[in-house]
Amino acid sequence: MGWTNPRVIGAIGGGALLLLAFGIIETKVEDPMFRLPLFRIRAFAAGNLAGFLGALSRGGLQFMLIIWLQGIWLPRHGYSFEQTPLWAGIYMVPLTVGFLVAGPAAGILSDRFGARPFATLGMLLTAFTFGLLELLPVNFNYGYFAFVLLLMGLAMGLFASPNRAAIMNSLPPEERGAGSGMTTTFQNSATVLSIGIFFTVITLGLAASMPTHLYAGLTAHGVSSAAAHQVAGLPPIGVLFASFLGFNPIQQLLGPSGALQHLTAQQASVLTGHEFFPQLISTPFAQGIHYAFDFAIACSLVAAAASWMRGKKYVYQQGPLSSEVEVGLIDETDLALPALDAGPTGPQAAVVTDRRPVAHRDRARSNPTAPPRPPRSG
Repeated sequence: MGWTNPRVIGAIGGGALLLLAFGIIETKVEDPMFRLPLFRIRAFAAGNLAGFLGALSRGGLQFMLIIWLQGIWLPRHGYSFEQTPLWAGIYMVPLTVGFLVAGPAAGILSDRFGARPFATLGMLLTAFTFGLLELLPVNFNYGYFAFVLLLMGLAMGLFASPNRAAIMNSLPPEERGAGSGMTTTFQNSATVLSIGIFFTVITLGLAASMPTHLYAGLTAHGVSSAAAHQVAGLPPIGVLFASFLGFNPIQQLLGPSGALQHLTAQQASVLTGHEFFPQLISTPFAQGIHYAFDFAIACSLVAAAASWMRGKKYVYQQGPLSSEVEVGLIDETDLALPALDAGPTGPQAAVVTDRRPVAHRDRARSNPTAPPRPPRSG
């Protein structure tokens, strides 16, 4: 279909109008799904912006790396196209391991020291790992690739848990359900959008040189000019997806037309072997994936800046805070955040150094002589 297809253009335009209408309607209805006034809380707005850009930078990453493995690296190392989906997943395990290690550790540390340094460092490290991926040759050494994947997983884990915790801590208790849904919506939308952007960028690289390489390679091995021209004229992303789905791309492209039947056994074996297609797309794919990584680096750096702008560590609290400001427990700048729904006591967002539940703190202020109530388990 392509970006110039009228149906695609119409769908994008209609989606933009519906998104605009959604935003307007949400400001009018009594019980909106998106509580837009929550964006007046700096930590909530900055955290969601950072999360959106972070998901945008890495949402399509796994697809790109798996296509890299399935379409080029694994076949060139002796794996049949039918085996590549399984082994691509196995070779991607370091990414998951890094995330599992860093996620819980970063969450624990951010509870003590605040989310800003960990989330910001996570996005900077993500940008750095994208830069390392750009340095990889197409036919890389797996040890180096596994190290970069592990580092990428650590970077993602370093960002994800602190960022989500900071977003939720900044909200009034009664708004945390809506806030969690909004955050998840932003991240899921960014992931889907990222996949479209990554595939678009890599297709631009493939379309620039792949048809010429494909036509020349097919005719050099005995395929007729008419059949080679027909195959070379197909959308590049369709050719790439054949390998992604575990099929031999050349066999799928030439088989239905019967072109393989007019070749010698040796010519057909070369065209459908492990080397022809991976070598054919290596140069165009490398050009396209560099564009994708450049985009991811830019998104990660902007996400790091947004994360740093979230402010210092604080948790939303209701009640007067002047005494805590006087003794230096709270930075006055953290009290500048606007109240969402001011009540008799003037709810505000602020740093909380007293780790007791809010109800216990308020009770202690109203009756200093009353014995503290033990917190409930769970």
